[in-house]
Amino acid sequence: MLKRIQTTLQIGLLATLFAACSAEDPVSTSGSPVPTAVATGITITILSTQPWLVTAGDALVEVSLTSGLDIAQLDVSLNGIDVTAEFVHTSPQRIQALLTGLPEGDSILAASLSGTASVETLSITNYPASGPIISGRREQPFYCQTGQFKLVNGGILGSQIDNNCSVVTRVDYVYWSESDSAFKPFRRLPGGELPADLGEIVGPEGDSKAYIVRVETGTVNRAIYEIAMLHDPAEGQVGPWNRSSGWNGKLVYTHGGGCRSGWFQQGIRTGGVMRRGLFEQGYAVTSSTLNVFGQNCNDLLASETHIMVKERFVEHYGVPDYTIATGASGGSYQSHQTADNYPGIFDGIIVGLSFPDVTSATIFTLADARLLNYYFTEVNAESFTLNQQTAVAGFGSWGSIANLSRGAARLDPIYEFDTPAEEAGGEISIAQWENLRYHPDNPTGIRTTVYDHTVNVYGLLDDTQIAQRPLDNVGVQYGLAALNARMITPQQFIDLNRDIGGFDRDMNHVSSRHRADEQASRRALESGRILYGGAGLASTPIIDYRSYTDHAENGDIHMIVHQFSTRARLRAANGHSDNQVMLVGGRWGFTEDSPDLGNIFREMDSWLMAIKNDDSDMDLSRKVVANKPLTLIEGCWDNSGETRVLIAEEQTFVANSRCNELYPAYPTPRIAAGATLANDVVSCQLRLPDPADYEVTFTPAQSAQLDAVFPQGVCDWERGDASLARHQGTWVSFGPSPVNRLQ
Repeated sequence: MLKRIQTTLQIGLLATLFAACSAEDPVSTSGSPVPTAVATGITITILSTQPWLVTAGDALVEVSLTSGLDIAQLDVSLNGIDVTAEFVHTSPQRIQALLTGLPEGDSILAASLSGTASVETLSITNYPASGPIISGRREQPFYCQTGQFKLVNGGILGSQIDNNCSVVTRVDYVYWSESDSAFKPFRRLPGGELPADLGEIVGPEGDSKAYIVRVETGTVNRAIYEIAMLHDPAEGQVGPWNRSSGWNGKLVYTHGGGCRSGWFQQGIRTGGVMRRGLFEQGYAVTSSTLNVFGQNCNDLLASETHIMVKERFVEHYGVPDYTIATGASGGSYQSHQTADNYPGIFDGIIVGLSFPDVTSATIFTLADARLLNYYFTEVNAESFTLNQQTAVAGFGSWGSIANLSRGAARLDPIYEFDTPAEEAGGEISIAQWENLRYHPDNPTGIRTTVYDHTVNVYGLLDDTQIAQRPLDNVGVQYGLAALNARMITPQQFIDLNRDIGGFDRDMNHVSSRHRADEQASRRALESGRILYGGAGLASTPIIDYRSYTDHAENGDIHMIVHQFSTRARLRAANGHSDNQVMLVGGRWGFTEDSPDLGNIFREMDSWLMAIKNDDSDMDLSRKVVANKPLTLIEGCWDNSGETRVLIAEEQTFVANSRCNELYPAYPTPRIAAGATLANDVVSCQLRLPDPADYEVTFTPAQSAQLDAVFPQGVCDWERGDASLARHQGTWVSFGPSPVNRLQ
């Protein structure tokens, strides 16, 4: 994990860089060479985080010596003060310490061998526990909700102690009551006896344990976090060098979905840490309120919170053998993007109902659905049958047009009392902010949109408080697939594309197409807001599981096409997707009747431990593929008979296969308009309409109309984004950290 990328040569380079730059200067660690030797024989490693992103004044540190050097001669100092006595021996050549009291800003940690000239130093930069570190300036206003957060023991976390929504960290013990089928506060009876209704839990080795859970609750980055693991307090305190017997040394980070209303708030729930199935396998579980997308629809802020919560975990419990990210829908965004953009935080990801990210595949589809819904209901309500409308949209269910149009509320800052649900906007969860919402009559009000919530990435339009946006439909040939399938006529195709229009900055329908802001498009691609797939994900095991919803009568946003978009991006970036395994149609639980999610975690455990124990000289991405368990088979379940059957076959977007018969995939409106399956182009490059695009013949008059509809040309999707922007590397910052600062 982090230890893999911390080397003495890199450390020395960072120390030089930090000493040479101010807080405003951008610094890059990209492309640092891998050292072949360490002249001093001393290596200093920050185990809990990157050395330039330490928070809260503490860090778990390791100093190691090469074989042959005497560790008894090792002296360690922090800013010139001897801290050697704070270290404990963890192996013959390694010592560790939880250093506390680091001042904000830069510090120097030095290690030397008595009687020699060998000295190694590491520059550490410390930030407040409340953040930010890489996400840029804070969103304001921000609503603290510690007074609404329900603890595992049934109580309330309580009022914040400062303006950063902070609380004093606390630890609670709860146990599972067999009689009440609920968690209750744990305490021994006056004679030391255990509660009579104390339940048991069966561990991974088949041994029974008392079902007692230790839960730490605190705040970092203005988020409330929870850390839970099996632990009987009679065993004593836990810490980096005193692990609970109920913990297998491995960590799962859970996430919550959603997006609409996900701004201006701390949140009142995490992704959930009281997970019996995970406790049975021995895992510790952590999450935070800013990792629930319904409370924070900003993947950069979510990644920053991942970094800080993971740091807190390591400092309090030690370095886990590995960390798995898991979550469905909005949880899959976070898992994919942190794994790709901030490698080392997660070692493997298990995602369900997945999307590549919120910025591209999801929003492109929602915005196009709203345009189509408006066209079919308001602009041209008579000319297209329901089957034709479905064919134009590409969806597997006609109901998805209106359903996804409602989902576009996350792009719309305007709340109106009498607006139809399919055109709604201005959604917010905090009643106190309702009168502060943006409106043309209140132009300085808060804008409740994904783009404005991510303004630190996209920037503002000149002389406004409106975020730029990477949203474009210039040149998009809506209904192209339906035309070529002869589901609609050439004239319907022309009329649709002539009149579908676009959105202004407030998501009002306008006659012209909407064009992306170049800076927003470039930054979305460069920073990984649009998932790249070729950075950290290139060496991350991925298991993608899914229940099938494409035929839902009332529509559903969680379409299977999106997991194939992720696969297409992996293949484009890495030449393969062998580190991604898809499973469709299972029973996603940890019980005997619903075993498939539990089995996935066991398979991921085998995969990650095999990688960890592989001491070959292969690079990590090759190790990931080489160590994939033979028992982890891609496929889908046929649930049509009395006994369900796993069909082992590669999952594909289109194929003549049993899985495709059972779970057919359908395009988004943009893919049905000719976009590639990756669906990662914001602004397409344009070319003249080509007769070869069409399986039908246009009359001369229709050809002239078509040219008038697309005066600048139509999308040439294969040429990629018009910005020509590329992913700019990992561990990108938007401030305050100057390291890898994206300009």
